[in-house]
Amino acid sequence: MSEADLIKFLGTAGARFVVAKQLRYSAGTFIRLNGKHVILDPGPGTLVRMAKSKPAIDVIKLDAIILSHAHIDHTGDANVLVDAMTEGGFKRRGVLFAPSGCLEGEDPVVLRYHRGFLHDIVTLEAERSYSFDGVTFATSVAHDHGTETYGIIFDRQGKKVSFMVDTRFFPELLASYAGSDVLVMNLVRLRPDESGEVLHLCVDDARKILAAIRPRKTVLTHFGMTMIRAKPWVIAQQLSDELGVEVTAASDGMVVQLAE
Repeated sequence: MSEADLIKFLGTAGARFVVAKQLRYSAGTFIRLNGKHVILDPGPGTLVRMAKSKPAIDVIKLDAIILSHAHIDHTGDANVLVDAMTEGGFKRRGVLFAPSGCLEGEDPVVLRYHRGFLHDIVTLEAERSYSFDGVTFATSVAHDHGTETYGIIFDRQGKKVSFMVDTRFFPELLASYAGSDVLVMNLVRLRPDESGEVLHLCVDDARKILAAIRPRKTVLTHFGMTMIRAKPWVIAQQLSDELGVEVTAASDGMVVQLAE
C-alpha cells in the first residue's frame, strides 16, 4: 500500500525577526505525493526538524528539493540536505529544482561542491511544467519579491495543490493560481508596509486572493512578527467567516492530509 499524500509544515516562520528568534521554526515544508518525498524551501533547521518529526522523516528517502527563491529563510539547509540525502555524495540521487538566481551569479546558494552529488539539477522558469518520478508540477507567474521567485503548483490527480510563496500582491497572481483546490499561502504581514518596499502579502491581499480563487482549502503559513502578534488562527477564522471558505493557520509540525 502506498503512503498517503500529505503536506507537513516543519516550520511556519516568515521574515527575519521570527526566524532569528525562532518564535516559529524556520524549517521547510515536507510534501508527499505519489509515494515521493519532497522538501520545499528548506530554511534553517530543516534537517533537525525532519529528524525530530514524529514519525521521523528520513532524509535519505528524499526524492527532490525545490527552492522557490534564494533568500536564506528558504535555502539555509539546502546544502546539508543534498549532502545528507546522497549520503555525503556516495549515492548520487535526487533532483534539485531551483531558479537560476539560486545557482548562478555572485551569491549562488547551492554549493558547487554538492551539485555533482545529485542525479539532476533543473533550473526553474516562469509558467513551465516539470516532472520527476511520476510527480508533476508547474511554476506560477514570476512573483514580485525582489529576486527571482516562483510559486509551485502540483498536479494531484487533476487537482491543483498550490504554494503561493513570498510576493507582493499584483493582479496576475489571480489568474496564475486560479483553480487551486488546495492553496498554501505565505502570509507574512498583518497590514501593508507603509514604505511600500516590503514585498510580502498582507491580510487584505489574502482576502482579495481568496475571494477571487475560492480554493476548497487554504492554509496560511510563513508568518512575520505582526501576524504572530495578531494570532494567525484568529485571522484564519475571520477570513473563513467573511468569505465562506475554509482557511486554516498552519502551526509547526501540522499535517494536512490530501484526501481523494
